[in-house]
Amino acid sequence: CKTADICDDYASEVQICQLDLRSYGKKRRFFGKIETVQVFEDNVLFEEALESVPEGSVIVVNGGGSRNCALMGDRLAGIAVSRKLAGVIINGCIRDSADIASMDVGVLALGTNPLKSKKNGIGERDVSFTFGNVHWKPGDYVYADEDGVIVALEKLV
Repeated sequence: CKTADICDDYASEVQICQLDLRSYGKKRRFFGKIETVQVFEDNVLFEEALESVPEGSVIVVNGGGSRNCALMGDRLAGIAVSRKLAGVIINGCIRDSADIASMDVGVLALGTNPLKSKKNGIGERDVSFTFGNVHWKPGDYVYADEDGVIVALEKLV
C-alpha cells in the first residue's frame, strides 16, 4: 500500500518523517513493526538486532545523523536479507551501496561513507527516540516507499 494512500485515509493517525532519507536497497517499498537501536558511530548493537529481531521487522537505527562512518555495509545487509527483515532505516550512513542496491531488502539512510564504524558495543536497544520529526517507538509500524516514510501506532494495512 502506498504511503500517499495511507495518508489520505489516516492523516490524523500517522507521523511523517521529515528527514531526507535515500533509498539504497532493491526494495523501494516496505513496511513492518519497528525494532529500535540507538548508537553513535558504533554498529555492534545494530548487528545484534539484525541477528535477533523477528522476521518481517524494520530496524530503525538512530545513529545521531553522523556522516563520519557507515553503520551498515554489504555484510550486515546480507544478514537482513537472510533473516527476511522488511527493511532498515538509518539516521546515519551506509557503505557498499552498489552491492546493497542488488539485495532484496529496504534500506534507507542519510548517505554513504566508505569508513566502517567502531566496534565497542556502546548504545541501547528497544528504546524510543526522535528524529525527522517522528517519535520512533518499538512496536509501532513504519511504512516506506518512494514518497516518504510514515509511522503509525498500529498496523493500518
